[in-house]
Amino acid sequence: MVMPSGFKYKSVYEKGMPRHYGWDSFRIKHPPMPASRWAKIYAPFDALKGFDEAIEAQEELFVCKPDLGEFEKEELDRRLGILARLTRNGKEARKNQVMATVKYFEGVDGGQDCEELGKIRKLSGQVWSVDAVLTHTIRINEELIDMADLLSVESPVFEMFDDVP
Repeated sequence: MVMPSGFKYKSVYEKGMPRHYGWDSFRIKHPPMPASRWAKIYAPFDALKGFDEAIEAQEELFVCKPDLGEFEKEELDRRLGILARLTRNGKEARKNQVMATVKYFEGVDGGQDCEELGKIRKLSGQVWSVDAVLTHTIRINEELIDMADLLSVESPVFEMFDDVP
């Protein structure tokens, strides 16, 4: 590259990088930093925001959506019916304070070998509503979960209704 004729720092550029031979006064005053200190200085610096999370997301295991058998579907419907009766409206939901743990399927875009690819999630909390008529959702804490994605529902209240058909 040709340097422009009126370049202000031409003399500095031509000198090149400073060279320190042995332990001259500059090197004694400013010794080179060991590599271990470099790591401490630059480790907290995240040049690519969200990069670590993206790598962790790639490590998650995606599975095909499991198909429930007839017995499992009937049991899930029975349990959802019980929850629907206990959380009929906001007043009943606050009074009964039904706690439950649901396992559900969260789908992602596309799947090669199966109809739907995604992750199986688990959520625990208070059941606020079960709407099997209009929205087909169950609301636990602030999460709305589609009933078509439910795999199982567990709660201590089901033990009281085991003998009821």
